[in-house]
Amino acid sequence: MRRKNEEKKQKIKQAVIKLILDEGFHGASISKIAREAGISPATVYIYYNSKDEMLREIYQEYADQVYSYLLDQIDENMSGKLLIETIIKTYYSYINEQEKVFYFVEQFSSCPSLVDKCRDTEGCSKIFSMFDELKEKTVIRNIDNVIIFSMLFYPVKCIATRYFDQEREADSALHELIELIQETLLV
Repeated sequence: MRRKNEEKKQKIKQAVIKLILDEGFHGASISKIAREAGISPATVYIYYNSKDEMLREIYQEYADQVYSYLLDQIDENMSGKLLIETIIKTYYSYINEQEKVFYFVEQFSSCPSLVDKCRDTEGCSKIFSMFDELKEKTVIRNIDNVIIFSMLFYPVKCIATRYFDQEREADSALHELIELIQETLLV
């Protein structure tokens, strides 16, 4: 049995992201992924049993990565205002720094047949737990977690994609968004 090599697995992930962004899910065959990664198709199967399993595993890893990135920036002693500002600015920075990964996760999460088995990622659960703790501490209003999540993350995605390469406009929109969400969510 052949041994797994972390560098090859990383090349596979990079190839998957590139091909899916360039050609879509159906255009990213195992043979194309292998060619892009500079390995044989048989090598892909050392790491993943099927294309669907591979896509789901890569999606879950990168979907969780953003939440870990966010949670690493948060201090439990932050004021509610600073917490909201940190979440929004950190998420915006992540989108800009990890653009290809962001668009891969977005594309995957908008495909119901693929994301169906991946709906609840570990990172998302941690974010929801943080919301619950903030509600218990009466830092934020007792609003459904899905609504809080939507208020914090979806507008940032919109700003990042709408004002791509327009830093001044993006900064202004983020500032307005932060103030609006602070007024809406904080107790």
